[in-house]
Amino acid sequence: MRQRLFTDFDGPLMDVSERYYQVYLFCLNKIKYQGQTVVPLSKMEFWRLKRARVPEREIAYRSGLTAQHQDRDFAELRGQVIHSKPFFPFDHLHEWAIPALELAQRSGIELAIMTMRRQSELLPVLDKYGLRRFFPEHLCFCLRDDYPKTYDTQDKPRLMLQAIATLPFLDRHWIVGDTEADIIAGKRFNCRTIGVLSGIRDRAQLQLHHPDYILRDLTTAVQLIVTMGHR
Repeated sequence: MRQRLFTDFDGPLMDVSERYYQVYLFCLNKIKYQGQTVVPLSKMEFWRLKRARVPEREIAYRSGLTAQHQDRDFAELRGQVIHSKPFFPFDHLHEWAIPALELAQRSGIELAIMTMRRQSELLPVLDKYGLRRFFPEHLCFCLRDDYPKTYDTQDKPRLMLQAIATLPFLDRHWIVGDTEADIIAGKRFNCRTIGVLSGIRDRAQLQLHHPDYILRDLTTAVQLIVTMGHR
């Protein structure tokens, strides 16, 4: 059976938790008033709240930004800088990412990236970690640098449509991701969907969208796909 795996980039492959935490600390410091006492959350607590989809304004309030409009200003600044160049170096590749991709490749699974990163945010990281051997250019589906973003739950299905329309037919398609956008895109185009717990959504949030499977990480996802390919 010929199988293709679309994998999200951030979450299944990249650990973005440190970038998100550093942006949180940066925004907290920028928005607080001179002399105002704030109490930054620990990284563990911050990431737990992010994965549970606690709103940015609530995170700001819990951190001590309680004056009028501070929570709003925090959320706005965070939206402006979370995908800015100074913070991308805080990302790093999950330790299991390359072994999982090698297993998929050895097993004859075609690999493709399906990400909300823009081209200029994706390609340098592929080079940095030597990932182009897994993902040639025609199997990298990302946003153009000039693409006007809307919502991930709308933009990712558009990328999936592009992929399905341009790639050769295979017997089975899978998508692995850490958010509802991956699950929605996969279901719309008859892909089997796997939510992984190595990214920015916890199990409860993933369950709301009813993926076919919820697994620990990309390794367990690839192992499942290999097993299913033998049936």
